[in-house]
Amino acid sequence: MAKKSKLSKWLSGLGPGLITGAADDDPSGIATYSQAGAAFGYGQLWTLTLCLPLMMAVQEASARIGRVTGEGLAQATARRYSRKVLYGVVALVVIANTINIAADIAAVGESLALLIPLPTTLLSVLFTIIVLLLEIFIGYHQYAKFLKLLALALLSYVATALLVHEPWGEILEATFVPRLQFDTAYLYVIVGILGTTISPYMFFWQAAEEVEERDYADKNHHRRRTIRQLRTDNAVGMGVSQMGSWFMMVTTATVLHANGVTNIATAADAAKALEPLVQTFPHAGTWAKALFALGVVGMGLLGIPVLAGSASYAVSEAFGWSQGLDKKPHEAPGFYGVIIASIAIGLSITLLGINPMRSLVFAAVLNGVVAVPLVFLISRIANDRHIMGRQVSGKLSRIMLMVTFAVMAVCALALFASLF
Repeated sequence: MAKKSKLSKWLSGLGPGLITGAADDDPSGIATYSQAGAAFGYGQLWTLTLCLPLMMAVQEASARIGRVTGEGLAQATARRYSRKVLYGVVALVVIANTINIAADIAAVGESLALLIPLPTTLLSVLFTIIVLLLEIFIGYHQYAKFLKLLALALLSYVATALLVHEPWGEILEATFVPRLQFDTAYLYVIVGILGTTISPYMFFWQAAEEVEERDYADKNHHRRRTIRQLRTDNAVGMGVSQMGSWFMMVTTATVLHANGVTNIATAADAAKALEPLVQTFPHAGTWAKALFALGVVGMGLLGIPVLAGSASYAVSEAFGWSQGLDKKPHEAPGFYGVIIASIAIGLSITLLGINPMRSLVFAAVLNGVVAVPLVFLISRIANDRHIMGRQVSGKLSRIMLMVTFAVMAVCALALFASLF
C-alpha cells in the first residue's frame, strides 16, 4: 500500500512537463522525424541524443520562470525588456504557431482521408470544429487527463521497431556518433528536427501551465509543486518525447529507407512505415493506414490546442487580458478569441491547398529559426535575480541554455549559408 501511495504521488506530480513533451510529437514532429528516417536512414539519430539535454534545459527554465514568478514568458519579458521587444517576441510566436497549426490541420485531414471516404477539405473542417469545442468548453484539468492518454498513440512506432529485424549495433552507433553532411537537404532536416523538438510554442505553453498549476493549488488550498517535482515532471516529459521521436526515426529508416523509399510525399507514404506491425493480418495496408491515422489524429488533438493556447497566452499576457483554460469563455473573451482566430486562420491556410507533408517539415524549420532569439531571451530572464530571486539558473542551467542557443544559431546560419 505504501509503494502504491508513493507511485500515485509520483504520478500526480506529472503534469505540464509530460503534456508538453507529448505535444512535442505533434503531426509536424511525426512528419519531420519520418522524413529524416526515410531520407537519411539512421544518419540523423544522433541529433535526438543532442536535443534531449538541450530541450530539457530550455523547458526547465521556462517552467521555473512560470512557477517562481506566477507569470508567463510574455509577462516576464515585459518586466525585463521594452514593449517593442515584447511585441516582437509575441509576433514571432503567433506567426510560427499559426503556420504550424495550418500544417497540422492539413496533415490530419489527409490522414483521415485514408480511412473515411470524404473530401480532405471537409474532414479538415470537421476536425477543426472538434478541436475548438474541446479546447473552449472543457476545463484545463479535465482536458489535461485526456491529453496524457493521447501520448499512447506513439506506441505503434515502438511496437513496429521491436517487431522487425533491426541492426541494433549500427543504430546504437548512429545514436551517439554524429554523421555530418554539409548539403542543403541534410541541414534543412536538421534545423527541422531542432525546431520540432525545441519549439517556441512549448516554451510559452509550459510556463503558462506552471502558472495555472500554481494558481489552482492556491485556489484549492493545495501545496504548490516543488521545484524538484517540476524538474522531475520536465525530465519525464522530455524523455518520453525523445523516446517517441527516436522510435519514429528508427522505424522509418528500417522500413522505408532500407527499401528505397527516401521521400515522404503523402500520408499514405508515411503510413507504410507501420505495415510490419500488422503484416500478419489480412489487408495489412489498411491496418497500417488506420494506425498511422490514429497516431496523427491523436497527436493533432494534443498538439493543435497547445499551439493555439500558447499563442493566446502570449498575446493575453502582452495586453493584460484575463487568461487561462480553467476559465469560462465569458470570463476570458480575449484569450479564447485568440485561440479561435489562430485555429481559424490555420484552417484558412489549409484550405488554400498546401502540401501537408512538405508544409509540416517547413513549419518545423521555421520553428527552428524562431527559437534562436527566444532561447537567448529565456536564458537572460531565468538568470535575472530581480525576477527569479533565489531560483535563478545554476551554473549547469546557464551553460546548457547558452549551448542550446549556440547550436541552434549555428545550424540555422549553416542552412542559410547553404541556400545562398
